[in-house]
Amino acid sequence: MKSAAELEKNLMSINRRSYPAYKDLRGSYQFQGYQLNIDHVQGDPFASPSKLSIQVKKIQARFPEEYYKEEHRRIALQDYLARQFGKAVSKFIFQAKGSGKSGLIGISRCGQEVLDRTAFEIKDGDLLVRFEVGFPANGRTINAFELRKILFEYLPEIADRSLYYKNLNQQEVKKCIELAEDQHYIRRELTKRRLIAFVANGSILPRESGVSQKPMKGAIAFEAPESMEVEMELPHRGKIKGMGIPEGITLIVGGGYHGKSTLLNLIGGIEHIDGGHILVGDTDLSKLSRKELALYRRNTLGFIFQFYHLVPNLTVKENIESGAYLSKNPISVEELMETLSAPAFNNRSTSCNSFIPPPTVKGMLIFAAIRFTNSVNVFLPSWLAVISR
Repeated sequence: MKSAAELEKNLMSINRRSYPAYKDLRGSYQFQGYQLNIDHVQGDPFASPSKLSIQVKKIQARFPEEYYKEEHRRIALQDYLARQFGKAVSKFIFQAKGSGKSGLIGISRCGQEVLDRTAFEIKDGDLLVRFEVGFPANGRTINAFELRKILFEYLPEIADRSLYYKNLNQQEVKKCIELAEDQHYIRRELTKRRLIAFVANGSILPRESGVSQKPMKGAIAFEAPESMEVEMELPHRGKIKGMGIPEGITLIVGGGYHGKSTLLNLIGGIEHIDGGHILVGDTDLSKLSRKELALYRRNTLGFIFQFYHLVPNLTVKENIESGAYLSKNPISVEELMETLSAPAFNNRSTSCNSFIPPPTVKGMLIFAAIRFTNSVNVFLPSWLAVISR
């Protein structure tokens, strides 16, 4: 590993050279209190920014071990530190001048969600933060003096503000960890109480707009209906009340092109996500192969397509029966037909080519899906409902 002094010397030696000469800087350099890695150098000032990372050893970061020992605490601490790093970075964006993306400093922006991100990782107390820097240029000529500002003035201050426990608001860090523990407790309680979701009283649910995550000003705080109100005793906040949504029928509502069918297609394993994870019980759909997804759909859920896809020359009963040979434990079709009250559709003469009232078609498809899956999960994208057990 090279020293920071060597980096500065190499940097000044390529000043005013052609931009690709920046690639000579790739490598790892030891600064006071951290290691700077120049992992990838952009080929042009107008291209995607260069990729850098900073590593801080456990002995220097000095975060309490109990803050990252368990996964939910570690993820919460990573999220908090990524936000602090981004906050520190905002002061220096484009302070170094030049053409194209010169002077850009950025890290993945965090939304409301607390997620496990590759932008910030904690492993055995060591910190690793990944970010981008636009290496400065005049036209396509290296401006080493401006990059020296970023690497030797801005980054040390950013790291000092956000990566060392002694320099942070320790009470705020503690609250972050306590909130993570309360959330973890609620998730475990959901399983114990056979709930699928919990909304706390006092929550502000409406957003400013469809593209904003900020709460709507003047919105009425949420209050659970008495029939669905549950109470929990959280480890740190204490008693909390809110609406517990039980397992059963869940409706997804919204306007056109808001993503309702897309969501159900993703949960059903028909469409694939671009990033993140989809968990159905203990199954992570993002990690399943095509064959495993097919088995998941076969054994776990029944999918009713928006345009039905019935076999037109079969009766209602025969449509319900079709595909049952793939099911491990199908429900008796006679029982379903009796419940559906559709004996008139048992015979061959009344096929699905004949007119069947839409409510009957919908009911038939629901029962077919229930028969196939034995009431595990049924996704209905045309009516935007999920039936689960």
